[in-house]
Amino acid sequence: MPATPSPPARFPVTVDVVALTVRDGVLNVLLITRLIDPFRGQLALPGGFVLAGEELLEAASRELAEETGVGNLPGYMEQLGSYGPKGRDPRGDVLTVAHLLLAPDFPVLSAGSDAEHAAWYPVGQVLDGALQLAFDHERIIADAVERAKSKLEYSPLGAAFCGDEFTVAQLRAVYEAVWGTHLDPRNFHRKATGTPDFLEDTGRMTAGDTGRPAALFRLAAAARPAAGQPTRAVLNPPLMRSRA
Repeated sequence: MPATPSPPARFPVTVDVVALTVRDGVLNVLLITRLIDPFRGQLALPGGFVLAGEELLEAASRELAEETGVGNLPGYMEQLGSYGPKGRDPRGDVLTVAHLLLAPDFPVLSAGSDAEHAAWYPVGQVLDGALQLAFDHERIIADAVERAKSKLEYSPLGAAFCGDEFTVAQLRAVYEAVWGTHLDPRNFHRKATGTPDFLEDTGRMTAGDTGRPAALFRLAAAARPAAGQPTRAVLNPPLMRSRA
């Protein structure tokens, strides 16, 4: 007789959100201080258990709102990857599905749910070990940063960090912060404004800032994500990060 198949494993599923933004020229990640065990009092990514009948993206948006007060989701979010279920949670096998959020700088309104505090932290302090995180969240953040770096090479999602309107200098600052490098301003401006279907001039200028007024741009219609999916529009010739 054929062997009886083993019953499928059953374990809870969670979502975690790696929200990245650029603040004062530095790439930052949104972290909470956990209010409950396990890892009470330690820094962690916003996240929690998926509810019955809930889609993963819906759960990620809900947890972000509950733990940081961010209701209207800014920027662009996509699924990053799955982690576990074995060995990542002291409570037992738990599978988490991480999501990457690329967003303009926004204020953290309030901590809630099982979060005592929520704030932005420099990514570099996580990657160099200066900040210790709960679970396997350091690994997840490292994967998210690598995804973000790649996104800037093959999609227009660098603008997701800028908001609806931005200057070319502000867009360049995003590339520099994410890639951790310096880009030639003239070369970047030439590529950004000279690439067909990448940027469009709004006809407005900055005002009230120090220095000379600068032209405001937005992503061209052909470069804007449709139905939550990024386009393939990129700077031409492509702008590639250094692998050194």
